[in-house]
Amino acid sequence: MATIPHPFARLEPARIVAAVESLGLWLPGEPFALNSYENRVFLVHDEERRRWVVKFYRPERWSDAQIQEEHDFLAELEAAGVAVAAPWRNEAGESLHRAEGFRFALYPQLPGQAPELENPAHLFVLGELIGAVHEVGRRSTFAHRRTLDLDAMVVEARERVLGSAWLDRRQRRAYERITEALHRRLAPHAWEPERAIRVHGDCHIGNILGRDEHFALVDFDDCLMAPAVQDLWMLFTAEHDEERQMQLSEVIEGYEQHLDFDRGELALVEPLRTLRLLRHSAWLVARWDDPAFPPAFPWLADAGYWDGHIRMLEQQRQLLEQKPRWLA
Repeated sequence: MATIPHPFARLEPARIVAAVESLGLWLPGEPFALNSYENRVFLVHDEERRRWVVKFYRPERWSDAQIQEEHDFLAELEAAGVAVAAPWRNEAGESLHRAEGFRFALYPQLPGQAPELENPAHLFVLGELIGAVHEVGRRSTFAHRRTLDLDAMVVEARERVLGSAWLDRRQRRAYERITEALHRRLAPHAWEPERAIRVHGDCHIGNILGRDEHFALVDFDDCLMAPAVQDLWMLFTAEHDEERQMQLSEVIEGYEQHLDFDRGELALVEPLRTLRLLRHSAWLVARWDDPAFPPAFPWLADAGYWDGHIRMLEQQRQLLEQKPRWLA
């Protein structure tokens, strides 16, 4: 029985060029694929040597309204002077475009490299940047994007993995047991809906680019309503309490150049880390039919990966039972 090709399999260089040129640009060279799996993202340059990033959205993931909210949020941030890359708009003001069944957007390329999370100066400006984003994010709400719901997302991720064939019988029992325990442990950390603001949503260093002490946020594909700490906790990477406390101090000092930060939200750091661990494995399972995933994540098919994942979840359960010393 013939398998149906994945939609992204049709994204050949000629189609990519034709899509961008349909917007009135001329591309003298080939597109260069950038490291992206959820969508397909390419670097191109036009006849004026301007460099653009073109993003083709994964079919059936977001609605047009959800994508438009991402674009409008970026335009609002750019208008406020926040360092982001807002999508290009045509003369009709449209930022979401279509070509051969794909939806895509064009962004100016922001050059640079990831920040150093051991560098206090970098941490301060990252906190300042995120504070500027949240200052704008608090002015309104999303009508169509998701709200980060700890309970619902844990259940969704758990069911995705248990509904797959990746776990053997022993692993399935262990995964059921630890995820049920985590679900119970995370329940008291649910937050009131009014605490949620518009945030980037996936604020890791791969989505921060710049140099020296000037950085910008890119890829708002996962923007949503969530507590402010959702955009901060991934910057706290140090293994030792003293170093982690330094990161925390610098980031919050920078953040509070724009807004006061409710330190009570720091209690959500480990719950949010736990949620990310659960959702990452569920994401890999959900995307395995995309031909880009098996060669990029071959270890998913190794039983050792799932044993390690279960051990990591058990470690998170233990962390959730104690208050980290660096938050004291």
